[in-house]
Amino acid sequence: MIDIKQIEKVSWGKVNDKEVFLYTLTNQLGSQLKVSTYGGILVSFLTADKNGEMADVLLGKDSLEDYLDNSCYLGATVGQFANRIAKGNISIDGVEYQLATNNGPNFLHGGDVGFDRQVFDIVEEISEGSVNSVVLSHTSPDGFENLPGNVTLTLKISLTDENEVILDYSATTDKKTIVNFTSHPYFNLKGEGEISDHTLKLNCNFYTPIDETCIPTGEIATVKGTPFDFTEEKVIGNEIDADHDQTKIGIGYDHNLVINKPLNEYGLVGVAYEATTGRAMEVYTTEPGVQFYTGNWLEGELGKNQTPLIKRQGFCLEAQHYPDSPNQPHFPSVILNPGEEYTQKTVYKFVVK
Repeated sequence: MIDIKQIEKVSWGKVNDKEVFLYTLTNQLGSQLKVSTYGGILVSFLTADKNGEMADVLLGKDSLEDYLDNSCYLGATVGQFANRIAKGNISIDGVEYQLATNNGPNFLHGGDVGFDRQVFDIVEEISEGSVNSVVLSHTSPDGFENLPGNVTLTLKISLTDENEVILDYSATTDKKTIVNFTSHPYFNLKGEGEISDHTLKLNCNFYTPIDETCIPTGEIATVKGTPFDFTEEKVIGNEIDADHDQTKIGIGYDHNLVINKPLNEYGLVGVAYEATTGRAMEVYTTEPGVQFYTGNWLEGELGKNQTPLIKRQGFCLEAQHYPDSPNQPHFPSVILNPGEEYTQKTVYKFVVK
């Protein structure tokens, strides 16, 4: 055990005259997670490799000002509806809502101004036992981004002495609406370079193929015989550029996979591993799906030290409901009613092998 100050908070600037804070959570292994109250962003995660050398395994930016231009959603809390909705059209109880079309012809990640661009309020700072946490909250007003309901999200972000980054979400509404929250961290277990040499094993036998605009076709297809079969450990780059219509559309992987578990049950998503450092990351969630994205559009985005990122410098495993769920009745429901509570728990656990 090491003697450390477990939670530190510093002022990080202002957005729309509202002060933003940067938190540093430290565990007994010396790992450090930095979290911004702007966008609920996971800014960095410093953790050891098999030789005890520390590296930052999250892509990110240097300053709050830099994050004001975060078109790739680096580390951000994404909502009120994560992922895509076809043509920005939804219907709730026969009422049509036209949402932003900010990703080609489609809606993406909360629209023009999602939760990733909001300053969260600080609800609580908790340091007890082996867990250090900060609890953040934001209320999206009724009609914001043309979505119904005053929707309040409370997000508890924790770092444990077992090297787990835990995301606990809860949300309520006063009008029937849709919700689908996720976090959008880009991981690189080496801390630099491409991630095509990482290996990945996913607890997913099915995926949702997409059309040419990246909207699910409605099919829930087997991964067997496709580049999306990670049921056994496989190098990410092996089939990333395969001659397959789906990897061609996504310019690599940018697809929702169906997790092998009952709906709403907490379970394993998969394990990523990088051999030279020995770092591995286990992912668990209560969500039914995971968006596996390999940073195919990162090139030129400014990262830390004002260095342009390269294509496939990070990968994402975003636990969530399926894309375009409001328009696909056979997908798990994303409806939230007044009096109900949306909950989600997702864990990224880091180990060395």
